[in-house]
Amino acid sequence: MNILIIGSGGREHAITWSLNKSREVDKIFVSPGNAGTAELAQNVNVDLSNDESIISFINDNLVGLVVIGPEDPLVNGLADVLIAQNIPVFGPQKNGAILEGSKAFAKRFMKKYNIPTAGYEEFSDYYKASIYLESAQYPLVLKADGLAAGKGVIIVNNQKEAQAALDRIMKDKDFGSAGDKIVVEEFLEGEEASILAFVDANTVVPMVPAQDHKAIFDGDKGPNTGGMGTYSPAPIVDDSVMKLFKEEVLDRFMVGLKAEKIVFRGIIFVGLMIKNGKPKVLEFNVRFGDPETQVVLPRLKTDLYTIMNAVVNDKLSEIKIEWNEEYAVCVVVASEGYPDAYPKGIELKNLNQDDAIVFHAGTKLENGKVVNSGGRVLGVTALDKDLKTAIAKAYSAVEKIEFEKKYYRKDIAQKAYKYIY
Repeated sequence: MNILIIGSGGREHAITWSLNKSREVDKIFVSPGNAGTAELAQNVNVDLSNDESIISFINDNLVGLVVIGPEDPLVNGLADVLIAQNIPVFGPQKNGAILEGSKAFAKRFMKKYNIPTAGYEEFSDYYKASIYLESAQYPLVLKADGLAAGKGVIIVNNQKEAQAALDRIMKDKDFGSAGDKIVVEEFLEGEEASILAFVDANTVVPMVPAQDHKAIFDGDKGPNTGGMGTYSPAPIVDDSVMKLFKEEVLDRFMVGLKAEKIVFRGIIFVGLMIKNGKPKVLEFNVRFGDPETQVVLPRLKTDLYTIMNAVVNDKLSEIKIEWNEEYAVCVVVASEGYPDAYPKGIELKNLNQDDAIVFHAGTKLENGKVVNSGGRVLGVTALDKDLKTAIAKAYSAVEKIEFEKKYYRKDIAQKAYKYIY
C-alpha cells in the first residue's frame, strides 16, 4: 500500500514514523513534509490548491490511502474532492470538519446534543459584543470563531482586558477572517486534558489521554502557543472520568453525527477541562493533535495502518486497539521569540538521540543541512515505565541537540507528580 500524508509538522512526522513500521505499507509520500519525514518517506510538493494536480499524483503513484494531517485542508473540503474520485481518505469531509472550523458551530452542536461544555454567547457584530462585555461576569474566554493555528483563544479577567481582546480579534483582525465572528465563553476552572479518538461511520474508540502545555512559559504563564510539550497518560483522566467521557461526550457525539447526517471517518480530538471528576469539553479538533500525537502514537502497539484502513472501510468495531503501559513525554523545542517573531535558517545538529525520538516540526533541508523554518521546531519524545525517568530522558536529549537560540519549557509533565509520587 502506498500512502500520501498531507502536512509538514511534528504531527505528520509522528504519523509517518508510526505508519513506516507497518508491514502493510510499501511507500509513503509526504507533501510537503519536513527534514524529518525526508528520512522515512519521500517528500513531494503537490499543489494542494489544484484538485487535478492532487488526483493526478495519487493516480500516477498508485496511492491507496490519503491521510490529511492539518485542519486547513480538511475544513476547505479536500477530503470531499478525493472521496468523489473514490480515493480513500483518513480525515472527515467538510461537513464534519466544521466542528473545528467554526467554534460557534461546535458550541451549538454540543448544546443541541447535551455534551457538557461551558456556557457561551456568539457575536458577529463588534458593537453588540462590546456592549455584552460591559456587564458580563469575569473571568471569560474570548475565541475567534475560525481557524487561528491554536492561538485565537484569549482569557480575560476584566472588562478592560476583554475589550482589548475583542479589538484584537474583530477590529484589528490579528487572526484574519477567523475573527469575523467571536465566541464568548464562561471560564471553566479545573485541569485540562486531551483525548483523541478514532471515528468511523458507526464507531468511536478513544485513545490514551494526554496533557498539553499550551502557554509559552513555565508554570503555564504567558500567551498560548500551538503546544510546548505534552505527556501521556494523563492521570487526571482516571477510570471514572474516562467512563463519563465515553458516556457524556463520545456517545452523544456519535448521536449528533448521525442526527446531522455527518459521515465522519478520521480523528476527533477532544480538549477537556476536568473538575471534581467531571469532564467538560473545551474544544473539538478534527485531526491528530500536535504535540499530543508525538506521545500518543509512540504508545500505540496496534498497527496504525490497520486501524486507518478499518476506519475508512467502517470496520473500526472489528479492531482491538492496544497500548503500551509506559509514560511518554514530549518536550517541544522552539525558536527563541516564538510565538512572536523568531529567526529562521539556523542549523540544527546532533538530532539522532539514542534515548529519545526526535520529531521534526518546523524544519527543512537547506544545502544539505537541517535548519529551522518554524516557531515550534522539534518535539523530543522519550518513554519509560517511570515518569521521572521519561522526563529526564527527554530533557537530556533536548540538551544534547545543538540549536542556537533554542527555547523550551523546563516543567513539562511535572503536573502529574501529585498523582503519581
